Amino acid sequence: MSDHDAAELAFDTVAVRAGAEPDELTGAVAPPIYQTSTYAQVGVGKPRRGYEYSRSQNPTRERLERAVAALEGGRHGIAFASGSAATAAIAQLAAPGEEIVVGDDVYGGTFRYFERVHRPTGVDARYVDLDGGPDVLWEALTDRTRLVWFESPTNPHLRLVDISASAEIAARRARDSGRPGPLVVVDNTFASPAVQRPLEHGADIVFHSATKYLAGHSDTVSGVAVTSDHAVAERLRFLQNAMGGVPGPFDCFLVLRGIRTLHLRIERHAANALAVARSLAARDDVATVRYPGLVDGPHAHPQAELAARQMRLGGGMVSFVPRGGGRHDRSSSDRARAVAESTRLFTLAESLGGVESLIEVPAVMTHLSVAESPLAVDPALIRLSVGIEAAADLIADLGRALDEA
Repeated sequence: MSDHDAAELAFDTVAVRAGAEPDELTGAVAPPIYQTSTYAQVGVGKPRRGYEYSRSQNPTRERLERAVAALEGGRHGIAFASGSAATAAIAQLAAPGEEIVVGDDVYGGTFRYFERVHRPTGVDARYVDLDGGPDVLWEALTDRTRLVWFESPTNPHLRLVDISASAEIAARRARDSGRPGPLVVVDNTFASPAVQRPLEHGADIVFHSATKYLAGHSDTVSGVAVTSDHAVAERLRFLQNAMGGVPGPFDCFLVLRGIRTLHLRIERHAANALAVARSLAARDDVATVRYPGLVDGPHAHPQAELAARQMRLGGGMVSFVPRGGGRHDRSSSDRARAVAESTRLFTLAESLGGVESLIEVPAVMTHLSVAESPLAVDPALIRLSVGIEAAADLIADLGRALDEA
């Protein structure tokens, strides 16, 4: 599928067709899995069609890269062995002596990489409340800022960052300084391209833990970055090969297979998440509910207007904090643990974006890395990845767990 074709077609059609063209050799409708490490060459230093070694090139991986680029409306896709491997490669775009301005609500693994791996090389990370508005970002930028990095919605608090405004601030910085401005990097894992496409709002790089919504079935680990900047893509491809963090062909195949139902799954994830959020918001024993699609009532998302502008749907993630008390007069954090340990349909597990519903307590699970830092998470916060089961069953499961906690 060409860039022109993808631009002309509806997202749903692109999701089914991108990277899934019939095999050139046999006409196979399912994408072939090129499970090979190396390729026979026609002569010394003369590879067939450029294929030398599967760390450098693999046809199945190339299909995945084309597919995600098409879904995000970008020109170049670069696949990695995990979302963390994508994080590491993109972070390499900032050289020693430069800095990364980071939203102050990010995945714990991102914080861990910036602080314990990248900072010792001489690249600083500064954490800023980027959902506080464009003026906050403008004040945060310096001549050393190479990357502006954020999630939207954020993990785990589901805060939003105005992507268009952030991109405009970065562009204004470039105009005023007379030098290249910082690149805007958006982790789109929580939304997926079925919900928002950051490149359309001015971002320079968008990336995913493809393990999550893109693959959708909790059976593979991989990551993908997308950009329309040729120079950035060339550098990321070099790093992909040089650092070696590439996904295997079968993992690529699994993500490709998942992508073909992405548009259908996301519709159900979002509908269920909204129903769950509304049910939680109606309970007196719930202190806080965060869901971008919740537009009314005392738990309405404070950035619902921004969500309506840059997101097609509210997504499948919900966060909430139970009140202290309950049947056993527990603290809020103890009730959170009790709820997470007693649901039957929501599985207590890390990760998100699969067809099954998951529940976790980020402070001691996915975000343990940020404990005792300014990014520390409330130990009473519960994060839900709402799956595609029947909404009534999910609501009943959470309700029973809260009643008993």
